[in-house]
Amino acid sequence: MSILGKIFTWWNGATFTTMLDSARNGELVGHDAQGNKYYRAKKPYPKGHPFQGRERRWVIYNGSNDASRVPAEWHGWLHGSLAGVPESNLPPPRIWEVEYTPNATGTAKAHHPHHAHLPHSKGAGEYEAWSPEA
Repeated sequence: MSILGKIFTWWNGATFTTMLDSARNGELVGHDAQGNKYYRAKKPYPKGHPFQGRERRWVIYNGSNDASRVPAEWHGWLHGSLAGVPESNLPPPRIWEVEYTPNATGTAKAHHPHHAHLPHSKGAGEYEAWSPEA
């Protein structure tokens, strides 16, 4: 992406100022399998802030900003459910766990309920309203 794209767009990845702020005020704590980088602030929220004393945490996506790309363990860390970095607190992967698949909404691979593919049994104008007398 061009430098102008980094300055003026946020939806295609981190902006230039976000990356600069992450380097200046953040501490890199880890990466996930998709290359997303996770940061924590060097200082907690200041006195008087609604989250006073809590640690600020954020993610810089490797590619487009899509929250579905954050694995569950990192999601828990971002929201303060885990105190430590997930890489050091995770159980071994289960045999039934599957790899990440991107959100397919709005694409040809999007999920459509099975009934959406079935033909209608009655055409237009063939509808008969129910009547209690019948």
